Amino acid sequence: MMQLTSANVQLNARAANKAEAIRQVGNVLVAGGYIAPDYIESMLGREQQANTYLGNGIAIPHGMGKDRHLIHKTGIAVLQVPDGVEWNPGETVNILVGIAAKSDEHLSILANLMEVLEDPAIAQHLARTNNPNEILTRLGRLRSDDSAPAPPVAAWTDALSGEVRVLNSAGLHARPATAFIEIANQFAAEIRVTYGDKVADGKALVSLLKLGVEHGVTISIAARGPDADAALNALITTVEVGLEEEAEEEKQSAETFVWTPVSSGRSIAGVAASPGLAIGPLYQFKHSQLLIKDNPQDQDTEKRQMHEALEIAREQLNDVYESVKARSGRSEAAIFRAHQALLDDPDLVAEVYTLIENGHSAAWSWRRAITDRVVEVQKVQDERLAGRAVDLHDVGQRVLRLMVAVDEEEQALPEEPVILIAEDLTPSDTARLDPKRTLGFCTAAGGPTSHTAIIARSLDIPAIVGAGAALLEQASGTVCVLDGGAGKLYVEPSSADLESARQSQGELQRLRDAEYQTRYQPALTTDGHRVEVVANIGRASEAEQAVNAGAEGVGLMRTEFLFLDRATPPTEEEQFEAYTTMTRALNGLPLIIRTLDIGGDKALPYLALPAEDNPFLGVRGIRLCLRRPELFIPQLRAIYRASMTGPIKIMFPMIATLEELRAAKEVAEQVRHELGVPPVEIGIMVEAPSTVMMAKEFAQEVDFFSVGTNDLTQYALAIDRLHPVLAKHVDGLHPAVLRLIDLTVRAADSAGKWVGVCGGIAGDPRGAMILTGLGVTELSMSIPSVAAVKARLRQVSLLQAKRLAEHALACVTATEVRELPIG
Repeated sequence: MMQLTSANVQLNARAANKAEAIRQVGNVLVAGGYIAPDYIESMLGREQQANTYLGNGIAIPHGMGKDRHLIHKTGIAVLQVPDGVEWNPGETVNILVGIAAKSDEHLSILANLMEVLEDPAIAQHLARTNNPNEILTRLGRLRSDDSAPAPPVAAWTDALSGEVRVLNSAGLHARPATAFIEIANQFAAEIRVTYGDKVADGKALVSLLKLGVEHGVTISIAARGPDADAALNALITTVEVGLEEEAEEEKQSAETFVWTPVSSGRSIAGVAASPGLAIGPLYQFKHSQLLIKDNPQDQDTEKRQMHEALEIAREQLNDVYESVKARSGRSEAAIFRAHQALLDDPDLVAEVYTLIENGHSAAWSWRRAITDRVVEVQKVQDERLAGRAVDLHDVGQRVLRLMVAVDEEEQALPEEPVILIAEDLTPSDTARLDPKRTLGFCTAAGGPTSHTAIIARSLDIPAIVGAGAALLEQASGTVCVLDGGAGKLYVEPSSADLESARQSQGELQRLRDAEYQTRYQPALTTDGHRVEVVANIGRASEAEQAVNAGAEGVGLMRTEFLFLDRATPPTEEEQFEAYTTMTRALNGLPLIIRTLDIGGDKALPYLALPAEDNPFLGVRGIRLCLRRPELFIPQLRAIYRASMTGPIKIMFPMIATLEELRAAKEVAEQVRHELGVPPVEIGIMVEAPSTVMMAKEFAQEVDFFSVGTNDLTQYALAIDRLHPVLAKHVDGLHPAVLRLIDLTVRAADSAGKWVGVCGGIAGDPRGAMILTGLGVTELSMSIPSVAAVKARLRQVSLLQAKRLAEHALACVTATEVRELPIG
């Protein structure tokens, strides 16, 4: 029989809320070797399904049946909270009995707990005792025989009775007993249940639990009253087929949202930029025409006008930056810091003043200098950089509007909500959009990874980009349906289509609400396979947001955001504080920190990095860190120090060769040795095809892999993922990419290592299913995607996911993969 010892009892605890109390009692179980840390999340998830409060200040938090694989051995832990913690409104708990039930050994202790429940004085005493032995004696002793038994069945001369074997895996505990009582209460007959020499009232939960009925034993059920025969048959049948197991069949979320038009009307296809469904009239957005004349006044006046325009533009950009940062986060707002930096370009400003001195107006000189630079950037062979010409143009127009008149007023959106269409929208245009009046937008140009698309997603505005010139031929006022997830604009839909789309909008909202309500439930497939769903974050405050959204940890902390938007690198102490803020918010959940990944599409103003013909193939990621130890070593020191405050793993970015990995590990080990701290798990990003082809060798030297599908896709397909024209072809579900992931998982499995994915397809419910089928065990995604992905995975079995993955690997195009049925 399982014994309750003093190591299982924690007295005089304090907890701010129920979740904190559950985590504390869960940690006692972890420390005793009874459960894996992840089981604590299952205990929290149980609270979303059922109330574990028993009464008299006692609660029995426990995990869900599907997570029993996380239980190492059966155990019970007791947490005493003398000041109490609110469990539910009107319910205060002083004693938490945390349960890890792998077998039936805990039932005798629960039977003793039922006696405490029947005596409020004992419960109050145990809530304040400073002697753990009193709790041990009360809960851990063998059942005494001093309690008066219920009337024996034999005394019921007119009773009907029958025997039945209990098949529930954990016996007749709280949830199955509740199900038994619910059936019994449907009948007028009195019910008695006998197990061994103990008899219980079949309509009283406490009485039933005191029986201590275990799995596989036989009980006797007796019924007496006018409908005894029907009651007895119903109860025996209920026990035979199996009383409700704990969450063995969780309620599934609504079906994955898909809208299909009723009729085959006209549509314009583009590239999906931000998901969602919008219904409303079109409104074509056109930029104002600026009237620029080269009629200068004196040089001093023109220079003063130029200076004042630049100052006001800086202030405007700072306001836009702060507004977008407040709504969407610093990473989405960073583009406006870059716009400010363009205003401070000394060569640009010097050229403008030279043109003024040569007899031109300030406005003409500014337009000339900006135009020249836009043309130069558009000619750059690096298509990603060429695509940034829109940012230069945006900055140029902002300053010009401060210096010259316009031939028409700046366009204001209509009062009624509309779907915007435009040639393109600059980041400033997008940031100014009012979500209350902007149902969605569709642009003729642009790509899904543009800053405009990123801001649209952060504002939760459905959007399509790259729809082509035909878009601009549509008349304002035309009612359309915009499907941002499918990348299609349906023009002049039928009445049936409009009604169908409106119904789908309601279904989508219902789906999102259902997903949110179950966000803390684990991503457990219908046949019991667990997938960790974690979040990608870029700043310390997002760690708490991730937990609140249902994430089970952080699978990718992009540390480069600590280095951006500043004039100097962050100090070791600043980084340490940021990382420890995250570990505190995560409260024991895992945190994977990716070391600085600068280069390619990310640059730091205080790093004088030489220009490269193709920065994506140059000094970026780990290559930069190894060349700049003054950045790398302080970061590693901060990470290792923070690892003493919570479970942290280190991940190196853009590892392409074993030599790079070994060099990085050598630096890390030197830092760890100097600090005298324990080792942490070290993994790598799988982003280069060379890493995949050498995955077997890499697996011998790392603890885990995390596949960065965004970069892996662009390197595998030889298409810049930020290319303004080709970006629509960069799809992480391309069979070539999926086959690379498959090779990675196989190599990792052979070495006993795990594989996660932190790229874009991990946050796509379809992608999540395929990755699960390939054997990926951790999916890391943007915070808003967590609830939807977890809900989707709970709807399918691992077998279904494997079959879908097999079909996907056999496809030859990304389109074929996306058309595979997933229901």
